[in-house]
Amino acid sequence: MNRIENITLINTGGTFNKFYDPISGELIVDNQAKAIKSIAKASKCKLNIITPFAKDSLDMDQSDRQKIVKIIKNQDNKKILIIHGTDTIDKSAKYLDNHLKKYQIVLTGAMTPFSIDPIEATANLALAMGYLLGNDKKGVFIAMHSLILPYKNIIKDRERGIFIRI
Repeated sequence: MNRIENITLINTGGTFNKFYDPISGELIVDNQAKAIKSIAKASKCKLNIITPFAKDSLDMDQSDRQKIVKIIKNQDNKKILIIHGTDTIDKSAKYLDNHLKKYQIVLTGAMTPFSIDPIEATANLALAMGYLLGNDKKGVFIAMHSLILPYKNIIKDRERGIFIRI
């Protein structure tokens, strides 16, 4: 059995999954998890991917966060990885922490779409997977830009365009 199978990945969209639509001229959130599947295939990983919706995180609301909680509570697995947009990743992390105490949850995303430059998205996803495989500490964490910290200890520095420790 591939050891990655013990991680449930919930794909909610975000910049990580965006691609350029030449017809509309816009970046569209892919709901097929193509970026995630590409990374998993290249790393020889088999992930249990659930895509409840595909949104920019600025379009997420409390009902979306409630849906994520419900999905997690219906999993036998206690190791959860969430692909999320970076603009409201902190709001979702706090919401999850308030509703789920017995899980190890890591949220990650990307500032640049995988379809435009795959390096950041790949690094962030690999960081998150490695963390989940490497320890069993329960809580809600954010994995971005070579950092993986409890969500209360990491923020998006909007001026520099990176996540930093606080």
